[in-house]
Amino acid sequence: MDELPAQVLSWARTSAALALCSFGVYTAYFGVWPDILQQGVHLSLILFLAFTAQPAASAIRRGLDIGLGLLGFALIFYHVAFYETITARYGAMTDAEFWLGIGAILLLLEATRRVVGSPMAILVLVFLIFPFVGSWMPDLLSHRGYSAERVVSQMYIGGGGIFGTPLMVSSTYVITIVIFGAVLERTGGANALMDIATGATGRMRGGPAKASVVGSTLMGMVSGTAVANVLTTGTISIPLMIRSGYRRHVAGAVEAVASTGGQLMPPVMGAAAFIMAETTGIPYLEIALAALIPALVYYVVLLSVVHFEALKHDIKALSADETPSVLKTFNESSHLLLGIPTLIYALSQGYSVMYASFWAILVATLAAFVRRSTWITPRKVVQICQSAGESILPVAVACASAGMVIGIITLTGVGLKISSLIITLSGGSLFLALVLTMFASLVLGMGLPTAAAYILVATLVAPALVELGVPLLAAHFFVFYSAMLSSITPPVAMAAYAAAGIAKASPLKIAVTASVFGISAFIIPYAIVLRPSLLGIGSWVEVSWAVLNAVIVGIGLASMVSGYWLRPLNILERAAMGAASFAILLLGWKGVLLGAAIIIGISILQWRHLSRRVSEQRIT
Repeated sequence: MDELPAQVLSWARTSAALALCSFGVYTAYFGVWPDILQQGVHLSLILFLAFTAQPAASAIRRGLDIGLGLLGFALIFYHVAFYETITARYGAMTDAEFWLGIGAILLLLEATRRVVGSPMAILVLVFLIFPFVGSWMPDLLSHRGYSAERVVSQMYIGGGGIFGTPLMVSSTYVITIVIFGAVLERTGGANALMDIATGATGRMRGGPAKASVVGSTLMGMVSGTAVANVLTTGTISIPLMIRSGYRRHVAGAVEAVASTGGQLMPPVMGAAAFIMAETTGIPYLEIALAALIPALVYYVVLLSVVHFEALKHDIKALSADETPSVLKTFNESSHLLLGIPTLIYALSQGYSVMYASFWAILVATLAAFVRRSTWITPRKVVQICQSAGESILPVAVACASAGMVIGIITLTGVGLKISSLIITLSGGSLFLALVLTMFASLVLGMGLPTAAAYILVATLVAPALVELGVPLLAAHFFVFYSAMLSSITPPVAMAAYAAAGIAKASPLKIAVTASVFGISAFIIPYAIVLRPSLLGIGSWVEVSWAVLNAVIVGIGLASMVSGYWLRPLNILERAAMGAASFAILLLGWKGVLLGAAIIIGISILQWRHLSRRVSEQRIT
């Protein structure tokens, strides 16, 4: 008897996923609908998918989930059905809409708890309570207080709460990019990227780890989410690293850090970059270009870490049988990757992300018909939509919830007060303000997707950095990097937990190791603020000098954390390598000279030691 309801639910979920993707592709080509309509269609389908994502074993629980999903769909789709009536009232709310709004808020909180996690749901709940307790708060956070009607109206009616900028980004930019990533995944393009990465690096020392880094970089350009990257490339790279001799927690950490970095690799970078474009008013293409140098430095450092780890533990290269042929992969699968240059070209020509994504999807789909084995059949279309629906769920729900937080911040003015608090606590010191901002990002970002963490911190504390004289783009990149770190920073590290399931290792151990391996992600934000030329700002001489310094600093830090240079470093050498790196980063040209002298000195000492050992071995 239970088989028929389960089949009906499966059919309903498939229909919702098809509708979600079809709507996203349709509006990408024919034009975005008015804000509330676009977001209403998107979120109503998302809520149905969220409540039916994991069908319960019992018929009663399954029926309850279906009911909640349908109710969530109805409460949000109400804005679509009565769009003209609602907009004609210019934000005025009826008594019935007050209760509809309460229902929508409660259902969105529950969907957030299920899909994103309890930390995000609790955080949103705290912000929702804040308007009612303003008179009891300390002077720094106090306000006059607001009625329930005013709060519900802010959240449910108009574009200041649920239907805010974050959800608009999810319903336009992100959904089309996610669909493109799903096309690549289901047609074999993602595997082709991983095979190319493995073929290019597999015969090097520590090849599997380097393949993980390169593969996650390539896949990150089109998926833009850390957990999705781990679950896509990690299923191949992590077992390969373990077989090659990497310890389980190290293999998981390398994949977690590599996949996290995919969010900052142009041309896509993930949902947070689109939200940054909307928040700052800076064109997305400009943001993507600015992200290129920091992203390259990030991956140079990570490649250095895995290289030093391979040398330290004598991890060999892959055998010829384990290394795919790059030439063969290109011959057999290059057609599956044509969507990527299409996307990059369209973006470079100034087309919108949505329109560029549409053509990338179309080209990738048509290219799949070049070979019979990669044809996109109706069944595969369904699988693509189902995969895209699953991938967009946490982002869309987090964006809707983050919209409520922003609505409360706007309503109460608490954002300005928190910015003033940071400026006061820092005593006007930019460096201390940066430290406080990063700490706030790590705390607020625990358990949240990067996009949600970025929204919160950008709204609350980025204005303080701008007020202290940090350029707008540099301030938001600092916040972006800080928010991204929540994916690998314990105790709640979503990318580390995803990698732990594949590596069969402790999530906490992976998170701690990933934080060490990802040291560049903790340093690059400060370097960006101190040297905006890392974002491409300035002459080519200034940019080149900043890049050279950043790479040297990054490799020095990689040597320090791995404990290896030409040979294993002792504790004094590690400390000296770290001091040299920070001197180059912080002390200008004098620091460059001092740091270079230290690194050259360590190199000479280690080279002489190695030469002595070689001579002794020859004698014996």
